[in-house]
Amino acid sequence: MKRGKKYLAAQALIEKGKIYSIEEACELVKKTSVTSFDSTVDVSFHLNIDPKQTDQLVRGTISLPHGNGKTQRVLVVTDKYEEATAAGADYVGGVEILEKIQKENWFDFDVIVATPNMMGELGKLGRILGPKGLMPNPRTGTVTNDIAKAVGEIKAGRVEYRTDRTANMNVSIARASFAAEDIADNVRALVDIVQKTRPAAVKGTYIKTASIHTTMGPAIRFSVN
Repeated sequence: MKRGKKYLAAQALIEKGKIYSIEEACELVKKTSVTSFDSTVDVSFHLNIDPKQTDQLVRGTISLPHGNGKTQRVLVVTDKYEEATAAGADYVGGVEILEKIQKENWFDFDVIVATPNMMGELGKLGRILGPKGLMPNPRTGTVTNDIAKAVGEIKAGRVEYRTDRTANMNVSIARASFAAEDIADNVRALVDIVQKTRPAAVKGTYIKTASIHTTMGPAIRFSVN
């Protein structure tokens, strides 16, 4: 792939083959942002798991110390319309809003929170919502009767982490405009929770590689130890 001048200049700042400390990587990631807008900062892991085994899936949520700089649009699927609206949900609906998703291919939201009584209807959209990572799940706190708590935490910066089919994980943890110290705090919090959710069946090195990068920027390898 042919790279632009900005990317190549940013890449030149990264010492080839070096595994940086978290603090060094977070200082460097700010210098390697190549966009004219405030880039998203992502952390990527490659884990030593077998994604085909259900007991080795790594998934959950984390409230980052400094948020991730993104405003999450929340859809609440419930029959408690007034409660969801008061909680600050961007969209609220029942069966009719699920029909809108299915018939109109409507996805103007980032997260779905659902009350348990609506999961039967939501399950019918599993083939649509599942591949997009939008299906609510009790493990991530998005299936709950406590709508106010769920919406409040999401709006405050709670993000989901999950591995894909190739044992990789990618999580947006900050913006390039954040202070390097704040980015580092968020990285450490994410590393800590991923390590704590290590599947019991995993032997040997768990986090095989870890890197940080901005939108369209080069990856910087860092140590999780």
